[in-house]
Amino acid sequence: MSTSCRSSDLPADFRLSIQVFEKGYRLDAFLPLPISRRKAFAFFQDPRNLFDITPDWLDFRMVANKNGEVVCEGAEYDYHIRWFGFKLKWRSRIQSYNPPREFTDIQIAGPYEKWEHHHSFKEQGETTLMFDTVTYKLPFSYIGKAAHTLMVKKQLKDIFCYRALKIMEWVKDLTNEYPL
Repeated sequence: MSTSCRSSDLPADFRLSIQVFEKGYRLDAFLPLPISRRKAFAFFQDPRNLFDITPDWLDFRMVANKNGEVVCEGAEYDYHIRWFGFKLKWRSRIQSYNPPREFTDIQIAGPYEKWEHHHSFKEQGETTLMFDTVTYKLPFSYIGKAAHTLMVKKQLKDIFCYRALKIMEWVKDLTNEYPL
């Protein structure tokens, strides 16, 4: 279940951190991609690609997609994930959408008390700087804080490391197929 962020397949400047705040947590991830912003955004614009960048141990399943195959503002998606053997439902909504620069999805039903994931893509020459900022809060006050310390923080780091590895594999396949 664990994924190491020390993998040689990740760029040396990949960054991942989680900060604790009085009212929750903030995860920040940074991944430089050697492709155009347009190509990077197009990958994230297709919700089916979530399957490819989510670890198998989460048993991620999209069960309803009422908005077709492209992300747009107001779109809602229903998922199931499996966490420690428990099947959990998750519904997200695209709260803001500004292609090809950024979009934000929020959890409107699911395991977190709050989940807001902001994706942004900035051009720097022939590279795209991809930033993820997730602000989240677990339910159940002190139990949620203990769960975060004991397992959730590590699992989120594992998920985002896995995601970065899979994104870099996709970029490598893309650049091998269509050299820059």
